[in-house]
Amino acid sequence: MSTSPNNALSEDRQVDLVLASASPRRRQLLEQLGVKFRVLAADIDETALAGESPTDYVSRLARQKAAAVAALLADGAEAETHLPVMGADTIVVLGQRLLGKPVDAADAAQMLGSLAGREHQVITAVCLMDRERHDVAVVSTDVAFRAMSEDEIEAYVATGEPFGKAGAYAVQGLAAAFVERLCGSYTGVVGLPLYETSQLLTDYAVPTELNRHTLRSQARS
Repeated sequence: MSTSPNNALSEDRQVDLVLASASPRRRQLLEQLGVKFRVLAADIDETALAGESPTDYVSRLARQKAAAVAALLADGAEAETHLPVMGADTIVVLGQRLLGKPVDAADAAQMLGSLAGREHQVITAVCLMDRERHDVAVVSTDVAFRAMSEDEIEAYVATGEPFGKAGAYAVQGLAAAFVERLCGSYTGVVGLPLYETSQLLTDYAVPTELNRHTLRSQARS
């Protein structure tokens, strides 16, 4: 396992959560909730197990990411041993096929061509873990792409936006022009479903902009 020292907030600010992901989209969405956190990303083996369903696969990865960082904190390599850890993972499913991150331009173009004019699913799992327990929330969203010409696909790939994204697209970016219909969680497609995430954060007493007053009141009672 390797770790990244990237911090979402400066070191001299108190943090309430460790995010076990280097994804800038997840970082931005957590910041949107007003969470004070730092990033400590872990690399894990993301190979799917034989016979593993997409939901089980994405849930396992989210859990293993959180567990890897929680283990690092427990070993005393980091100061925040008491903090809950959040892991997350997102996959794109077309029929029975898992679409990961494209390895090159040709791979990205092939993925986008397979998505064009069809409906696919984006599944995101979020795991919140502390020293006593863990919980996983899984959200599946149906996304339908309009038909896309080869020129459009080539132009989109040339922007560089498909790289580093499951399914070779970013719904929050230029690829929004391809989305004919979305049924489910938009933020789940981006990488972190905020409804489910906020529920988990409140359950683990992690302050957000919306629950901070409630948590303080509960602590005083």
